[in-house]
Amino acid sequence: MIEFKLPSLGADMDEGTLLRWHVKPGDAVQRGQVVAVVDTSKAAVDVEIWQDGVMAELRVQPGEKVPVGTVLATLLAPGEVAAPAATSLTAPAAPTVPVAVPQSAPAVPPQPALPRVPEFEKALPAARHPVSPSARRRAREHGIDPDSVHGTGPQGSVTLADIEAAVAARRPPLPVAAAPDRQTEMRKAIAVTMSRSKREIPHYYLSEPIPMAKALAWLLQRNEGLPITERILPAVLQLKAVAAALQRVPQLNGFYRDGAFQLSTAVHAGVAISLRGGGLVAPAIHDVGAKPLELLMRELADLVKRARAGSLRSSEMSDPTITITNLGDQGVEAVFGVIYPPQVALVGFGRVAAGPWVQEGEVRALPLVTATLAADHRVSDGHQGALFLAELRDLLQQPQALAERVTPASAKVARQEGRHEP
Repeated sequence: MIEFKLPSLGADMDEGTLLRWHVKPGDAVQRGQVVAVVDTSKAAVDVEIWQDGVMAELRVQPGEKVPVGTVLATLLAPGEVAAPAATSLTAPAAPTVPVAVPQSAPAVPPQPALPRVPEFEKALPAARHPVSPSARRRAREHGIDPDSVHGTGPQGSVTLADIEAAVAARRPPLPVAAAPDRQTEMRKAIAVTMSRSKREIPHYYLSEPIPMAKALAWLLQRNEGLPITERILPAVLQLKAVAAALQRVPQLNGFYRDGAFQLSTAVHAGVAISLRGGGLVAPAIHDVGAKPLELLMRELADLVKRARAGSLRSSEMSDPTITITNLGDQGVEAVFGVIYPPQVALVGFGRVAAGPWVQEGEVRALPLVTATLAADHRVSDGHQGALFLAELRDLLQQPQALAERVTPASAKVARQEGRHEP
């Protein structure tokens, strides 16, 4: 028997509310199939299952709020048969033996009929219970018929306390405090996680201005004549460059758990997405290094759309290996983020704007972007962080080579690591 537990969908999740099941007992399920929807402080998340099998029992019902790690359901592994129901040890009841009635038994004499009660006696009303003077006076003040009140006094008499109870029952109930809205709960969850991050993780910060003239010129040529839906944004090129730079400095890609760093070979980039009405989520685009720019652009657009519609998958929330935030469209020059535990690094990009840059011995105005790195000093140091930002800068000077850089081995390694399993 396999237990299907509520997964942790991020460091800021302690519990979740089951909204609905997509399966029922007896249904066959496959690895990666969405079987339930769970509401968190940030979004309603489609929860996937990570074993093949047959659903045996649903232990949590829709509407229940349970902590992370609670067993939501059990399932039978392939080939496993449910245990037979326990046999009852109770002895069977003795058979009933019919008893023959002798033919010669004397007949039972007819009983005399009881006298009928006259109809007018049936219609008499029940006796009225006595009402104390103070109770009658109180009932009159509130327009209550004392004969309609159940008496608890001697011989069923109606007391003042009975009338007071009837008055209280007629009062409107006190208003129930409104449940906190999702926005409030999200801000609380973010505050708790970021406080933990700053308290437990020894952050260090680095920044580097990066020329974007070559990258923007290449994108302009590549996007020329294409519909908007097929154009690639600079953010996608930056996403690809981060994944490539992590191959040189892998210490920034992974998790710090149980006092040790766990390296992730595949890059699952958590993309910070601002939500309508405020707040943000950072779901993952998986295997960034193994995908061409066109596919990354489609996946990014789909991820943003689903995040803002509140329709994310549990695998997208549970396993980002590094987070990337891009506030360029907000007009800020640089962003210094807070690491999202248990990750060990966060990369930020500001706006692309013209700035002074020395090129071929001359100061020129070129489009620049400030890239920043927040990293965990328990895993890396400033030297490794500087190598990463330098590699990121150099990669963005060769957009064509970066676009052609696809590493199929990354996807293979990711599958071996079981990367989608929370």
